Amino acid sequence: MNDSYILLIEDRGEDVELTLRAFEKTGVTNRIEVVHDAVEALDFLQGVHPLAGRNNGEAPAMILLDINLPRMSGVQLLKEIRRLDKMRYVPVIMITSSNEERDLKASYDAGANSYIRKPVSSNDFGALIYRLCAYWLQANEPPPSLTKF
Repeated sequence: MNDSYILLIEDRGEDVELTLRAFEKTGVTNRIEVVHDAVEALDFLQGVHPLAGRNNGEAPAMILLDINLPRMSGVQLLKEIRRLDKMRYVPVIMITSSNEERDLKASYDAGANSYIRKPVSSNDFGALIYRLCAYWLQANEPPPSLTKF
C-alpha cells in the first residue's frame, strides 16, 4: 500500500483489536491511527487532539467509521467531517453491525462512500479489510485535491 495513514474510529476495544489484527494479517503497511469517539475524532482531524501531530496536517487515506459511538453518532460525525475542507473527499467507510435501513440511508445521505456490515467470523473480517484496502488504497484514483494537502 503506501505511507499514508488510515483513521479507525471505533469505541469497542474488541473491534479495534480485531481490525488491527486484520490489517496486520492482510499485509497493510499504512499506519493506523485509532480514536475512540466522535469528539476525539474531530479533534484529531482538526489538529487539536494530543495525537494530532502524528498526522502532520495530512488527511487520512481512508476513514473507517463505526456508526454507534459515544457522545455523537457516527452519522453525525460524518456530517461534521464532510464540513472540513480537507476531509471533503476522503473515503469514509461506515463499518457497523447495524442492519437498520435508516442507518444505511442516513450514512449515504451524510456522505459515506461505502456502508459495510461487520462479518461475524474473524477470517471473513480479515478478507473484508483486505478488499477494502485493495480498492480504496490501490485501485481507486483519489481526487487531485487530496494530493495537495
